Amino acid sequence: MTDHNKKYERFNVARRLEHILLILSFSTLAVTGLIQKYALNSVSIALISFLGGIEIVRIIHRIAAITFFLEGVYHFILLAYLLYVKRKEATMIPGIKDGFDAIHELLHNIGLRKEGPKMPRYNYAEKMEYLAMIWGYFLMGLTGFMLWNPILTTRLFPGEFVPAAKVAHGLEAVLAVLAILLWHFYHVHIKKWNWSMFKGFLTHHEMVEEHGAELEKIEMGEPEPEIDPVVYKKRMKLFTPVSIVFSVFMVGLVIFLANYEETAITTVPRVYAEVDVFVPRTPTPFPTQIPSPTPDMMVANSWDGGIDYLFEQKCGLCHGESGGLSVKTYSGIIQGGDSGMAVIPGRPDESLIMQIQAPGNEHPGQFSDEELERVRIWIVNGARK
Repeated sequence: MTDHNKKYERFNVARRLEHILLILSFSTLAVTGLIQKYALNSVSIALISFLGGIEIVRIIHRIAAITFFLEGVYHFILLAYLLYVKRKEATMIPGIKDGFDAIHELLHNIGLRKEGPKMPRYNYAEKMEYLAMIWGYFLMGLTGFMLWNPILTTRLFPGEFVPAAKVAHGLEAVLAVLAILLWHFYHVHIKKWNWSMFKGFLTHHEMVEEHGAELEKIEMGEPEPEIDPVVYKKRMKLFTPVSIVFSVFMVGLVIFLANYEETAITTVPRVYAEVDVFVPRTPTPFPTQIPSPTPDMMVANSWDGGIDYLFEQKCGLCHGESGGLSVKTYSGIIQGGDSGMAVIPGRPDESLIMQIQAPGNEHPGQFSDEELERVRIWIVNGARK
């Protein structure tokens, strides 16, 4: 007779700790990454300021990235141990049954089948989410280290790989966060709150609902095949040195990539000093008549004459070629972004860039007083190309 009060172990302590570390590292990466991708958003600006500035945000992001990466190394070594040494079943690999289970559950959800499918240890949705996690791990790791080391990247690949990596890294981050919120969070925490990854066990009722096929195997009392000690020892002789070499190589690779370049994180030290803020004695009338600039003045203070380089150095990190405001091209800066017109030729007071970069705002990539005045004159003169 079945004991309906019985509890079934699903995850041991090591697996639960691994999952908690995954939650912490992924959440930290998501928050610190998205506020850099959407740096002009008011929430992003507030969070960056709360965390201590963009430099601190980048450091936190990279510490979380290293943690996430090394956790993956541990997971792959554990996976190799379970599959090769202990010959465990690869329960996370999708099979034909998962396809039938998906169709069966769809028919059940729309009322065409009375009962839902009996799921194995991991159902088709969990397997797809796991594979998506593995895909994101490799893609985010590759593109992240490319952005961390742009000089090394351009020595190995064409320069276009760096902006391509930035686009892929940012969009995959958005996709991953949405998948967690809309897919994982719904199935695990809204549809039915599942505590097994924290408590380690499921009740009999939960097993019937979520993993009926696995429950049947457990209740049938099928023993796990034992490994012959001689065979186990032979497998460990190969697994141990290979896993050690792999671990040392991956840790060394992380140390190398984390210290190879300083350009991605080094910034000019902050200087805290009391300075006189420029305040015009009389307001500038609008519209104003300004003298016609000479040809030399037009070239020196034009987009192609250096304004483009100024925007690239101060704003290029957050405002690249995709999403929101783009400072990469003249047409992009004139077109503006999601928040409005960044530059309105002849109207510096109405141009969003002058409002955001006003002294005292401490905006990421803040212009100096001289640079801001140069941009103001450029806009007054019609924001010439």
